[in-house]
Amino acid sequence: MSHQSTYSGRRRALAALALAPLVPGCSLTRPPPVKRRFLLEPPMPAAAARTQPYALRIGPIGVAAPYRDRAIVFRTTDLKYESDFYNEFFVVPAAMIAEATARALVASRAFARVIPAGVAGDEGDFVLEVFVDALYADGRVASKAEAEVSIGYFLTRAAFPGGVAWSGRYRERTPIAGTQPDAVADAMNASLGRVLAALARDLAAAELPKP
Repeated sequence: MSHQSTYSGRRRALAALALAPLVPGCSLTRPPPVKRRFLLEPPMPAAAARTQPYALRIGPIGVAAPYRDRAIVFRTTDLKYESDFYNEFFVVPAAMIAEATARALVASRAFARVIPAGVAGDEGDFVLEVFVDALYADGRVASKAEAEVSIGYFLTRAAFPGGVAWSGRYRERTPIAGTQPDAVADAMNASLGRVLAALARDLAAAELPKP
């Protein structure tokens, strides 16, 4: 066989590979993957046993680096985490957790007044700073998958921002009922709801210094 015929054969083979995706029945006939988006909308707590006679402002919300973006995070081994490209939050977790925290403290009546994050011109008496250090679906044991939420809260006096008047850290895990993304979102909301209920209860009962 001549070198010319060998070269022509290789060109025909490469051309066939390049055109393969265009053949009917291949990838172009499949519907494109659709992203699904979810909200963190946890259940609200019941009214607390007492109300702090102060105004509380929701302050800065920090989120650990792996969970800052909209993608839902899955833990697959002790050291391996993966983000789900096709299932994500509608907005970044920081914004949703800030809103959920404000709603929960209003619903529980833990404080006489709650000022949502980002509201200018009203400093309040106390400021609640938030740091989310875990927000993921734990699939290390497939038959016992759980959604974990872990959040630390730090209360400071608005007039004396340097000192912490109260702090608390809460970690909740909820079994994921099924393998669908909806089940993951439901379990995360359940975990977050219990975190917020505990926060409202403890803040309402805390012996706080005068502002």
